[in-house]
Amino acid sequence: MSDRRRPHGAAEPAPRARPGATGRRFPRTGTEPVTAQSPLRLRLLLSAVFLPLFVAGAAFFGVWAADTGSGDSPGRAGLVALAAVCAAFALPAAADLVVVAGRLRRGRGTPVPH
Repeated sequence: MSDRRRPHGAAEPAPRARPGATGRRFPRTGTEPVTAQSPLRLRLLLSAVFLPLFVAGAAFFGVWAADTGSGDSPGRAGLVALAAVCAAFALPAAADLVVVAGRLRRGRGTPVPH
């Protein structure tokens, strides 16, 4: 019986580079590099740029919604929705910023300057 997930002629999967309690989520197929890593510095840059933008957007739309009268266009509900969307996008950006900074401090990449 053949295993369709493993390419023809592939050897046994390489062991993990770092030990851990949970193990691999998916077995190695033999086609990805053993030392493959996420582009942590790019993720750090994107999170650092977009977190303040989303926070500023949430504050801007929130203040605008507070100053909107009953007959103004755009309406208060639309501005509150935009503020909520900006705040919702800021949460994963902040979480990613914390995770990536922690990984860089642990030595997976270039240390983060303090």
